[in-house]
This record gives sequence, C-alpha cells and structure tokens, in this order.
Amino acid sequence: MSAIGSAGPEARVTTGRLRGRTEDGVTVFRGVPYARPPVGGLRLAAPAPPEPWDGVREAATFGPPPPQSRLLGASGGAAADGDWLTLNVWSPDLGAAGLPVLVWIHGGGYMYGWSGDPVFDGRVLARDGVVVVTFNYRLSAEGFGHFAGAPANRGLLDQVAALRWVRENIAAFGGDPDRVTVFGESAGAGSIAALLAMPRAAGLFRGAIAQSVPGLFLSAELAADIAAVLAGELGLPPFAAELARLSPERLLDAGDAVADKMGGHPRWGTAAYVRTPFAPVVDGEVLPALPWEAPARDVALVVGHTRDEYRLFMAIQGDFGRITAERAATALRELAPDPGAYRAAHPGAGEERLYELVHSDWMFRMPSLRLAETHARHGRAHLYELTWPAPGMGGDALGACHGLGVPLTFGNLTAGMATLLLGQEPPPVAAELSARVRAAWTAFAASGDPGWPAYEPGDRHTWVIDTEPGTKAYPEEISRQLWAGHAFAPLTSRARP
Repeated sequence: MSAIGSAGPEARVTTGRLRGRTEDGVTVFRGVPYARPPVGGLRLAAPAPPEPWDGVREAATFGPPPPQSRLLGASGGAAADGDWLTLNVWSPDLGAAGLPVLVWIHGGGYMYGWSGDPVFDGRVLARDGVVVVTFNYRLSAEGFGHFAGAPANRGLLDQVAALRWVRENIAAFGGDPDRVTVFGESAGAGSIAALLAMPRAAGLFRGAIAQSVPGLFLSAELAADIAAVLAGELGLPPFAAELARLSPERLLDAGDAVADKMGGHPRWGTAAYVRTPFAPVVDGEVLPALPWEAPARDVALVVGHTRDEYRLFMAIQGDFGRITAERAATALRELAPDPGAYRAAHPGAGEERLYELVHSDWMFRMPSLRLAETHARHGRAHLYELTWPAPGMGGDALGACHGLGVPLTFGNLTAGMATLLLGQEPPPVAAELSARVRAAWTAFAASGDPGWPAYEPGDRHTWVIDTEPGTKAYPEEISRQLWAGHAFAPLTSRARP
C-alpha cells in the first residue's frame, strides 16, 4: 500500500512507513535500510534483516558510503553507526502495479563505489517507465576479505539481501517483484556473473544486464593467503573475531597497504600482477562455482563490453607512450593464453597496442564473451559491443573505453564520471546513443527482448553500439579464437620456489 502524504509521498514497506520526495515528476526514496548496520556483533558477519521503526521514516538523503579504498581517490571514511547497507528507489508512478524493475549494482574494483554517485541517479531511467533501485554493499576487506570465522563473499551476500528486500517490498513502489532485472558494470557486472552461479540468489531476478564483466575470481586458497598478509599488517592472526574488534578504518588501511605492495608477493601470480587483492571467492558454499561453470538457466542475459576497455586505465596511469618492450612482454606472459600466438595474430601491432589489447581481453572483453557463450548453451543471451569513441580528454585518448556505457545507461551525461568520458559539453550523438541504450535496457526489463537477435554459436549476433548502431557477427574474431580454449579459472597462488 502506498499514498501521497502532505509532506511528501509515502510508502509502506515491511519494516515501516517511508516518506520520500518528488523530483522532476519521479518519486524517490533514499537511504532505506535493507539490512542492519554490520557493526558490533554483526561485524564481518552475514547481513541481518533490518529492524522495524515506528512512525514515518524520512527517506530524503542517501545513506553514507561504505568504507572504501583510499588508493582510488575515495575519502575512506566510514559512518560511525555503520549504516552503510541502504538502498534508493525511483518510481515513475507510485500508484502503479506491475512496472518492470531495474536494480543497479555499482562497480569499483570491489574496493570503492557508492550508490549516491550522481551518475547513478535513476530519474531519467525511471521516466522511461521502470522502477530503478540502487544500493550500497560492503567493499574491500569488509566485504571480500577471506577471514577464518567469517562468511565468504559478504559483499555478495549484501547484494542478495538487497534483492530479497526488492522482492518483498518493490510492489509498494509500483514495481513487479516477478519482473526484476539486475544491471551493473565492471565489478557490478562481475557481481552479477557471480549471482548467476549462487544458489542463494536463485529466483530473485529474471533478467541480467552485465556490462564489461571482469574475469577476476579468486580461489579460496589465494584469498586466505592474502587475508593472512593483511592481518599481519595489523599484527593479528586472520581470524574474524580478532579483526572485528578493530575500527573499519584500520582494516581498510591494512587492505590498502596490501594492495599497494602486491607486487612484492610474486607467489600470488596474476593477482599480484594486476594488483587486485579483493574479488569474489570461489569458496564452494556462497559461490560454489564460476559463472561459466554453473549458468542460471531461468535468467535471460544481456552482456557485452566496450571495444577499447583498457584505454581508460592507461590514460589515468599516464601509460601512453611509455610501454616498453619489456612491459609488453610481461603483460603477454602474465595474461595471454599463448604470447607467441598473440603476437602472430597481430603482426602490425606495436608493443603499446599489444599491451592494451591483452589487458582489454583478459580483464573484460573475453570474460564477457565467455559468459554470453556459456549462457547461450543453456538459455538465452544477447551480446553487444560499444564501439563509439568517448569524446572526453580531447577526443583521441580514450576510444570506446571502460565505463563509457555507464552515463549512456543512466542518461546522466554531465554528472560524476561522465564529464571525464564525454567532456564538459557532450555532443548531441551522446544523448542519441543514451536514448537507444536506455530503450534497449528498459525493453529487456519489460519483456526479456532488448531488440536484437540472441547470440548463437553459428552466427554470433552482436549489437554494435556506434553512431549508427546495428547488428553483425561478433567483431573481435581474432581475440575470440585466441581465447577459445582459455579456462578463466579462479586465480591461485604459485608454488613457492
């Protein structure tokens, strides 16, 4: 049941009444708890159901960001009460029934991110006729540190808890609990891939849109080794009971210290090379298998990537013009299925181009393709590639880079990260492409059909998003063949010399 109160729109959820706001014709409720604050006795534990409240709770402001890495530009601070596990709902019609629902899972390398980022504002999407939900989940060591005595993948368990809240409550906002689609980018897409393989997430969504899926999953053995080194930074054993006595800031700083020094732990192999201490852990219980080993047969999928995924990272790190033959050789040795075959398949590519290609393929392009191929064998998958070059940073540096799909998805072309990718004044074609992407995503949420043919091994139909979008065979055929036999197994430790 929902109603419009004199002081603002109201909705009743299982834990009490909420009062939101109306903005640009859309009703929005912010900072709604979907789980209890994970502090005190709930620290480093599975999320617990939220507590009810009396009266009407104001839902006008976003909940605070969860603790997150200071290495990536975030403040790293944490709310004293730990009220991080909150979500936000945008509804085009609070009195409606049966609207499709889009639930966003943000990216950030499993180390940073916040649902209150202005680029994730759901008003534009909601006006297209869907209910939009965004939420926070635990990050870095709080969410993904693999400590003895703590459940694995707490960040993923938070996501399941948010989806359960949606199933139980979204009808109060005009949404249909049986027409829920999760969508996300980068680590958010990796989370979605994990959810597809998690028994605890079964039945909580019927569609998934995974934008730039990372292939990064950790073995339990490697994750435990990283956790032991992290605890050692604090002079403690890697036991949750010991670490939970520390402030979130101290645990966060220890995680950052490990990330900063990963190159000094060569036994961690590829994880050390890419300097990524946290990712979903294939622990055998919460995440029993990789997504390409246990696809969800009852979920329709849209998955894809950008053409030039790694150029964003090279631009941020100032790597253009600085890739030596040694760095290219190291990248090929660490990432390519066959370094010699990689070079032979790209005879005209210089060292910098090979470096960029192998990072793009390993990190996002080929895992996204693998997810489409696997899902197509058991259900229905639609593949896309974004090839329109980003006009930001002068128009030549970025290409169709990582993250470009996010402002196009939400239609927020001058907010947050959008200005880096699109420039201060995005060209008219950006708005046109955003409208096309939003139309495809909302159509998929409504009907399961994004508007182009499903991916099949024979024809490999792919929606290519450019100035003139169209459907063709998968464009990255060279990479597809090079990676055809690659397992994308969980990362493991190397044998000690």
